[in-house]
Amino acid sequence: MQLISCKKKNCLVCDLPDSKIKEIAEGVKRGKLVIYPTETLYGLGANPFDESAIKKVYMAKRRPFDMPLSIAVRDVNMLEELAVLDNKSRKLFLKFTPGPITILVVKKGNIPDILTSALPEIGIRIPDHPLALRLIEQCGPIISTSANLHSHPDPTTAQMAITDIGNEVDYCIDCGPCRVGKPSTIVQVTDNGIEIIRQGAIPRETIEAALDE
Repeated sequence: MQLISCKKKNCLVCDLPDSKIKEIAEGVKRGKLVIYPTETLYGLGANPFDESAIKKVYMAKRRPFDMPLSIAVRDVNMLEELAVLDNKSRKLFLKFTPGPITILVVKKGNIPDILTSALPEIGIRIPDHPLALRLIEQCGPIISTSANLHSHPDPTTAQMAITDIGNEVDYCIDCGPCRVGKPSTIVQVTDNGIEIIRQGAIPRETIEAALDE
């Protein structure tokens, strides 16, 4: 594993040179795994279109294959290359992202079934972290799942992630402790409102209020 550290260890500033981010991004495109920071938790990233890389993510986490994985993107334009966005979901993305929310939307045909456990929806988020966004800018959409063993404590530091899965990855980018330190809220828009799949950093009431605006 190659450990790359931001000198400032500051979640609001990213001082890694473009050449290093490009090197990591090219590795991800070729099927390598990376531990990377977000504002919520450290994530385990890989190419979401590479079934071999997806399998490596499941194996690294010892995660059951019937539990879907999510994707992180740079912006709504990149999101719409992967999924169909209804008006209510679009409203939530525009209101809360970049930020700690993952929204389930109907996937398009370019998303491998193994990523979603053959379900029709895919969870997508836009992280509020400069390093994560710079990485996605270079490599495109990236798998977004916590960088830990399944059911282990949430990794809010790079060292926590390394302790759990460091031997299974190719790169780890250490940008200091995560600013939010809680998982993203996972939400699905329904005909009757919203369904909270996982309560995280954004409370249900705040999301419901945004839809009523």
